[in-house]
Amino acid sequence: MRRADRLFRIVQILRNRRFVTAEQLAEKLEVSQRTIYRDISDISKSGVPVRGEAGVGYCLERGAVLPPLTFNSEEIEALVLGARMAVAWADPALAVAARSVLDKVEVMLPEPLREVLLKTALFAPGGEWSRQASHGLEMLRTAIGERRKVSFTYTRDDGDETNRIVRPLGLYFWGSKWTLGGWCELRRGYRTFRPDRMGEIRILEEAFDEEDGIGLEAFLEEMRANQQEQGIEAKNIAG
Repeated sequence: MRRADRLFRIVQILRNRRFVTAEQLAEKLEVSQRTIYRDISDISKSGVPVRGEAGVGYCLERGAVLPPLTFNSEEIEALVLGARMAVAWADPALAVAARSVLDKVEVMLPEPLREVLLKTALFAPGGEWSRQASHGLEMLRTAIGERRKVSFTYTRDDGDETNRIVRPLGLYFWGSKWTLGGWCELRRGYRTFRPDRMGEIRILEEAFDEEDGIGLEAFLEEMRANQQEQGIEAKNIAG
């Protein structure tokens, strides 16, 4: 189960029970109690009013009401464009999910906004090129969500092929291609990889966490530092 799905399930369970323990949640969702503690913390930070009592368990605050979704016309256009981009450039499973989102939103919208959704003239054309760019995306998304390592063969620009084992941390879409950011065990450092250059992608049983300091935030910090350094070097050359 992907982490986002698990967080949604936890909120639904809390809706339907007065109290539920971390042990019960862990057993029901087939994860560790430690994972549940982290999930509850993230749910609370997102604004969901979860209350915990030692020795009793978790519950939603009494009288808590999760507000219904409301959108303005520009938000609807952004949603439609994002969904159409997912249909064109993401993997088949995410494309199906994107269409499902639009169907659900259409049902709950008032008539004026429903017209905006149906008549939004923002498009994201796709084709064989976009399907090639999304090669392996679903498997990589799953590995990121489950925090499990992946192995694959990787072919560089110069044709050199290597076998890699990587902690997958995030996927980035650049308008015409995807890249995977992760920690490469072969190079012992953060690297980016194009999924369309990967072969024989496998999700490994070996899981990982970020307690050793290797994670998405550290990856982003290193990327920002590299960009700043390159900017300084460019200025020195220009000077």
